[in-house]
Amino acid sequence: MEKSKSSIKQLFMEKIIYVVLLVLIIAVICIEPRFLSITNFKNILAQSATRIIIALAAGMVLMVRGCDLSTGRMIGLAAVISASLLQTTTYAYRMYPNLAELPVIVPLLLVMAICAVLGMISGICVAVLKVPPIIATLAMQLCLYGASSIYFDREPYGAQPIGGITSKLTDMCIRSVKIGPIQIPYLIIIAAIIVAVMWVLWNKTKFGKYMYAIGGNPEAAQVSGVNVVKIQVMVYALAAVMYAVAAVLEVGRIGSASNTTGNGYEMDAIAACVVGGVSMSGGIGSVGGIVIGVLIFTVINYGLSFIGVNMYWQYIVKGLIIVFAVIIDMRKYAKRK
Repeated sequence: MEKSKSSIKQLFMEKIIYVVLLVLIIAVICIEPRFLSITNFKNILAQSATRIIIALAAGMVLMVRGCDLSTGRMIGLAAVISASLLQTTTYAYRMYPNLAELPVIVPLLLVMAICAVLGMISGICVAVLKVPPIIATLAMQLCLYGASSIYFDREPYGAQPIGGITSKLTDMCIRSVKIGPIQIPYLIIIAAIIVAVMWVLWNKTKFGKYMYAIGGNPEAAQVSGVNVVKIQVMVYALAAVMYAVAAVLEVGRIGSASNTTGNGYEMDAIAACVVGGVSMSGGIGSVGGIVIGVLIFTVINYGLSFIGVNMYWQYIVKGLIIVFAVIIDMRKYAKRK
């Protein structure tokens, strides 16, 4: 009986973050019942789509005992580069007036390649040069912000948002397809495909198994024949590629880009991962958990905005949730040790 009570108490402590978040959601619904609508549900899913891609990328880094603080600024750099190459030929303030209108795939592949190289540099700093992940990615964050600002703040138009994005991209990110009785935004379908691919990568490939092994015990993984350095560098590079994809989709969703695009996304991504069960100590987490974490955070953000809560209070709530989730994660890790 005592053992049963102890296990129930332990389960409650592990899941208490979900209880707190559920209480917040119920409070929003009680204050404004109109929050429960199909339109709001679709808006939440559409807003979550790119955040899910970003969080899955950040989750991979956390899985191998890393941490990527350059996420938001890498998205910003990819956004301004891709947006500048995806402006319509009729837009008056084109960054490249003589450039023909490009297919979406060309700027997408370009920023994916650029971000892959940048991600590899971060990975090499961490895995080869043994720079602490927070320091390596913080330095990368500063460099990326400087680079995106230099690219963005150029003559003749200066630091104004890069608009006039081609409808080839915006239509894909804004429009919906009718499946049965409901309209499903294309963004959700794209995110769902990426989630499926990542689930296979994490659970059905050697690469995924190596990620878990390195996160659990890098020394043991090395002894077992896992090339720890190679996998860590690959994780940072692949995460950066996913940031690039998310950046292009954000450009299409918003319809513009600036050097502030993506600002703070790294904190949202890490928070969603921790709430979704990814351990800050590495080696524990799941694709499904990360998706749930993103959805929970999006519901809370959208819900608090829906009932008119001041943006500054939203930051406070988000910060408290992050600290609470990390405290619970550390308690679980301490028990495992």
